[in-house]
Amino acid sequence: MSLFPSIIALSTMAVVALVITVARGGINADSAALHSAARMAILAIVCQVLHFAEEVGGELNHRLPEYFGFDPIAMETFLGINVVALMVWALSVPALMARVSAALFPLWFLAVASVSNALLHPALAIATSDYFPGVLTSPLMGAAGLLLTRGLARITKQGGLAP
Repeated sequence: MSLFPSIIALSTMAVVALVITVARGGINADSAALHSAARMAILAIVCQVLHFAEEVGGELNHRLPEYFGFDPIAMETFLGINVVALMVWALSVPALMARVSAALFPLWFLAVASVSNALLHPALAIATSDYFPGVLTSPLMGAAGLLLTRGLARITKQGGLAP
């Protein structure tokens, strides 16, 4: 049950990303726009690495579940989930450059999660009246998420996934 708060938050973000992916549709962009979106994705991934380092250093795997009354998440589990996510996002960039539409969902998820982090970490810091792991890098995540959102919106055509 220690993963319950994370599962709820990440599942919500995944549903939002899926809705955006389907609503925006496939890749429809020139090479310059595609390269720009790829650069924004790389920026968001680098920011996520910094954010993840802050979360690990601040023991988010303990603080988040304990805030909700659950046992801590094992560090191995926390690391595994985050490293797999980083790998998926990193592999999505060359797939995006190859115009593989399947790359859009993980990148939209990264954008949604980045913006969400900018809101959730400060909210948890306020709720606990204390430093909450991830709060320092959360504004950076929010900015990167907004830039990625802009880049992805520019390369996708609105109106559903194309065949």
